[in-house]
Amino acid sequence: MSESAVASSSDPVATIDGLFAAVNRSDAPGLVVGVARHGRALYRRGFGLASLEHGVANTAWTRMRIGSTSKHFTCLAVLLLAEDGKLDVDASVRRYLPELPVLLGEPSLRQLMNHTGGYRCYLDTGFLAEGMAIKPKGVALAIQLRQGGVNFAPGEKMMYCNSGYHLLSLVIERVGGLPFEQFLQERIFAPLGMLDTASVPSDFEIHRGLATLHVPLPPEQGGGWRRGIFPTEEVRGEGAMVSTIDDMLGWLAHLRGPAKTVGSASSWQQMVSRARLNNGTELPYALGLMVHPYRGVEVVHHAGGVVGGTCQMITVPAHGLDIVMMTNGALLDPVATAFQIIDAVLGDALLTEPPVAKAASEPFKPMLGARYHAAGSGLVLAFEEAPGGTLGLRFLNNKPVPLKENGEALRIGVEDMAVGPLSVRAASLARSGEAPAALDVSEGGHVERFERLPATPPAAQDLAPKLLGRYRAPDLAAEAGFRLDGERLLLDVGGVYGTHALELEPFSTEVFGWQVSGTPLCGVLNLERGADGRVTAFRIDTLRTRQMRFERLAG
Repeated sequence: MSESAVASSSDPVATIDGLFAAVNRSDAPGLVVGVARHGRALYRRGFGLASLEHGVANTAWTRMRIGSTSKHFTCLAVLLLAEDGKLDVDASVRRYLPELPVLLGEPSLRQLMNHTGGYRCYLDTGFLAEGMAIKPKGVALAIQLRQGGVNFAPGEKMMYCNSGYHLLSLVIERVGGLPFEQFLQERIFAPLGMLDTASVPSDFEIHRGLATLHVPLPPEQGGGWRRGIFPTEEVRGEGAMVSTIDDMLGWLAHLRGPAKTVGSASSWQQMVSRARLNNGTELPYALGLMVHPYRGVEVVHHAGGVVGGTCQMITVPAHGLDIVMMTNGALLDPVATAFQIIDAVLGDALLTEPPVAKAASEPFKPMLGARYHAAGSGLVLAFEEAPGGTLGLRFLNNKPVPLKENGEALRIGVEDMAVGPLSVRAASLARSGEAPAALDVSEGGHVERFERLPATPPAAQDLAPKLLGRYRAPDLAAEAGFRLDGERLLLDVGGVYGTHALELEPFSTEVFGWQVSGTPLCGVLNLERGADGRVTAFRIDTLRTRQMRFERLAG
């Protein structure tokens, strides 16, 4: 904890003001933030503009999207139907949606709620097939129905999956006999007096007092902002809610309080009970909520992200501290900032432990830049310096995430990346000389051997001639083709609703990283070859999609 944060515990409001000084401006989008202690408001403010277009400021009453923070409301809706005797949360989802294909096991409703079901994510597969093209209603289920594969068998791993929550929304509709949005309104929002809260499936809808979402444009595109539009018109239980800080602070007080207006004691116990994988690994994810310790106290929270906005909702039940933050484009991380607010309000007197230490990069200099590949799964990881001089792990070509010290291991938790946990023995990493030729890395308790990739990969131009041709992925209903654009190797992917280009970076002759310019989309690509050495197919992996196969077309 910094000296300023320690000192600020006697004047938390001044410290909180300081956290938002950079976004307290009248020429950029911003955020709204609310902090309450034992149900009494400590801090309620809006910063920046709700609409750049109309010059309207954010206020404490501005409505904003909360993204995936919506998920635990969906879970409570499922549990309410279980209380009604209308469904069984441990039954297969196919009991309620029998049209779903029989794949590698049948996940239960509970496994969909805690992201251990194994289904691929319809949003991620949609991004792979068509980039940010906007899809109409019905596409999410259609994507799920055509899947011929899964990420893993139910209960084997944990991987964040919006599809599970979309399917839960359909179950709620079919079993509850009401449109999903109406069910939430009648059974949850109205009884709790959440008058400014609603489930809104599309960003094209217009709602009173709702802030515009803003996406920053890079300098090469002239800077400035463009409107954020989520690329589907049927967001449901996976992240469709809009709300205000007052509604959400009231909700948090209900969530952590002993008396419940909505939901039985049994249902709420299930809401905060952490999941376990088949191998016994305990996860910090419960039913749409993260539950884990922070500096000696338990926190319950869930973040959310949409195109042009973010959210964090967190409570410290033992100290009655509730925090809600919603942004509409402010360049600020609400998750990290919320933990800074906890530090400021509670201080060292109540937070009895230091933050979990992050591994410094300096002792592991030989590891920086080393990249590794698992032949069996095709997964790729690399070590880089992360912010603050920490040792970061780049998993599947994503931005480096700092590794945390965990006994003899270095670890990235589910709470850090919504996958895993990932861990590697600190003793297996080089502190001098060369990076090791191989590493054993655990994902969710499953250990896999990773071999080091060459330090100097081949040039894209040398690999391109053997890749050219057309490929098809039936599970995506998409085709793809490689091409050279100067020195850049691109993979053009086109589905039913749009096309986009993946820019490839060779890691070896068989393995590539990829990114989509101007978006957070990234992952890795593995080639498959026939007996004659000819490329016959390739597989794409991302944080939320594994082993998506494209086969070469004849001709």
